[in-house]
Amino acid sequence: MNAKYDVEGLAVLVVGGTTGLGFSAARALTAQGARVVITGRSEANVRAALGELGPDARGLAADASHLESADRAVAQVVDAFGRLDALYHVAGGSGRSMGDGPLHELSNEGLDHTLDLNLKSLIGSNRAAVRQFLRQEDGGCILNMGSVLGWSPSPGHFASHAYAAAKAGILGFSRSIASYYAPQDIRINVIAPALVETPMAQRALSDPAILDFVARKQPLAGGRAGTPEDIEGAALFLLSRAARYITGQVLAVDGGWTVSEGLEPS
Repeated sequence: MNAKYDVEGLAVLVVGGTTGLGFSAARALTAQGARVVITGRSEANVRAALGELGPDARGLAADASHLESADRAVAQVVDAFGRLDALYHVAGGSGRSMGDGPLHELSNEGLDHTLDLNLKSLIGSNRAAVRQFLRQEDGGCILNMGSVLGWSPSPGHFASHAYAAAKAGILGFSRSIASYYAPQDIRINVIAPALVETPMAQRALSDPAILDFVARKQPLAGGRAGTPEDIEGAALFLLSRAARYITGQVLAVDGGWTVSEGLEPS
């Protein structure tokens, strides 16, 4: 990454920072001088990620859907760096294997799992961060991971209705708390990707019909799925001091998904 972002010295918690978009952001943050704590469910993944992030990174093996893990992660940031400046919540994922899908096929287990993984975990981490920001009394920053599927559906290829509900919930929740905590100089924004090459996206990336659809639906850069590096600039900007006057916003980094029909050419 050649661009320079004003994040040097910031203490940032990246929930879900061991793989995919979270690890990409953590690596970019440390390269720009930020101090980072990452969390992930796998102890092995945490160790592997820390091996690449350098001396200004710490890690914690924790399941984000267990709400107490957010308090432990925030405490680790404060113990390591004296304060918390920003939270980037990336953790989440598909609930298809547990029964998410079209509403008439959605299982109770799929509903609970998908909402816990994508929405409940995020509310927990945001709550822990806001409590710390209020203790510090000098503001703070939260960036939440949404999805274009929260408001721009694809019924033919991405009919995971509990996931869409969770991502739509992130938008409403983030805007609501952004409004409430703005007087305390706590700002909250959302970044919303389309299809990106991550471990979660392997089903879609291995489906020729979906890739053909994406070539039209995400027409930027030759019509391809995004990469984690495509998301880094937007994420680092919204986490940086340069975005200090921005709150309650949703930024789609989607290769054109939300402005393209994705239809077969006539």
